[in-house]
Formats: sequence, structure tokens, C-alpha cells
Amino acid sequence: MAILAAMEVVSWPESRLDGERKKAELVVAVGGEMSKQQPWLFIIFLLITLFHLSFGDVGTAAHYSTPYLPTACFGNDASQFPTSNLFAAAGEGIWDNGASCGRQYLVRCISAATPRTCNPGQTIQIRIVDRAETSVSRPSSNGATIILSTTAFGAIANPSAASVNIEFQQ
Repeated sequence: MAILAAMEVVSWPESRLDGERKKAELVVAVGGEMSKQQPWLFIIFLLITLFHLSFGDVGTAAHYSTPYLPTACFGNDASQFPTSNLFAAAGEGIWDNGASCGRQYLVRCISAATPRTCNPGQTIQIRIVDRAETSVSRPSSNGATIILSTTAFGAIANPSAASVNIEFQQ
């Protein structure tokens, strides 16, 4: 594995040795080659590693269907559900002792076991209304990060899939 280092030229003060002027330079190798040019490559390398294309967390999503009431967050209050029916139950990883109740997340499908399961370019906003572990309706797959309503799951993926890999962001 080649270690990339910044190219650096260090000049020591001039000195006289046996009547000759000597100047020493230290050149640090870039990618295993001695080079005094293109220090911007190191800057580009740093920028690429600092800024990546993923802006959220990655997890899995399953789906569940009716009955949705009662929920761990809001009990039997039917007004807890968004009119769009884009809601979810929180898996243990995001449940946070109930603090996730009412939180909203942007969710998109990024991959699945079966090719072409995800609806490309579809991102939805969901609201957490329940806890997956205690929901009345059982999820299509255990251990998921987020359990989406049937409507929410169908918006980002083929509803026949049991689970998909997602990117989500609060």
C-alpha cells in the first residue's frame, strides 16, 4: 500500500564547506516517486476523503401493515399518522428510549437482495410513530433499522420485497 505524503521542499541556510557553497533539499516522495510538482494532488486527495457522497446513515427497512394502533408513541390517537401515510416504527438502533417519537427522516432505498427492487430517485419523508419491537403488526423482516408503513415502503421499493437497504437522515 503506497502512502501518499505531501510534497515538501525544505531548504537549509547556505553554508560554506571547503570553499564550496552547499544547499540541501529534502523532497518527500509522492506515491513512491520523487517529484517536486503537483502539490495540489494531495489537496484533492484530502478533499475527496473529507467529503463523500453519502449524507446520512445506512440501515435496513422492512414494512408492516394494519393494524397500526395502538402505537408506543401516541397510543390510540389516529391523528398521529400523517395524511400521506408515510410513517414508520423505529428499530432499536434509533428508538432512543422513545425520544424518536415524532422524529422525521428522509429515507431512500439504495439496494436490495433482488436487482431492480428499489425505485430509483425516490426519497420520502417519514414520521416515527411506533417502536418496532412492540408494534401490534409484525414487520416483514426482523432486526430492521426502520419499519415502514406499507405505503411508505411501496414508495421507495417493490412491495413484494421483505427488506431493503436504505440511507436515512433526520
